[in-house]
Amino acid sequence: MAAAGSKGAGFTLIEVMITVAIVAILASIALPSYRDYVLRGQLVDGTNGLSTMRADMERYYQDNRTYDKVGSIVPPCVSTTSRANVFGTFQLSCGTPPGDKSTTYLLKAEGSGPTDGFTFTVNQLGIQSTTVNNKTGWTGCDKAWVTRRGQSCPA
Repeated sequence: MAAAGSKGAGFTLIEVMITVAIVAILASIALPSYRDYVLRGQLVDGTNGLSTMRADMERYYQDNRTYDKVGSIVPPCVSTTSRANVFGTFQLSCGTPPGDKSTTYLLKAEGSGPTDGFTFTVNQLGIQSTTVNNKTGWTGCDKAWVTRRGQSCPA
């Protein structure tokens, strides 16, 4: 039996509610930052894939003096059973270049799943571009790969 005048141990309802409110505020700030962090890590798969494929295309051109298929030798951008051209959540492909296909190419990485809406491209001159659809706070760029929310396009 508790002695008269002694206080009981424990927390008041107000103290618990304040703690819950603080945790909720911290979570509402941390969760979007964490999601952006994870997304930025996934975007690197697309840009790394394009860099790898671009290097393969340049080696192919050195050997064959064309980016087109030569006899039974297929360029690196052509998907085969041994080479699926998938990097993380990105599907890589060769888009239609605006010029002669034997001396130009346009590589494209299109995101799916969490990276849906992101498309990265690079051509034979090394000109990079990013298209972003339906992603709040993200903008595209016709001069560089955008891999961070709020990243500006270079002038």
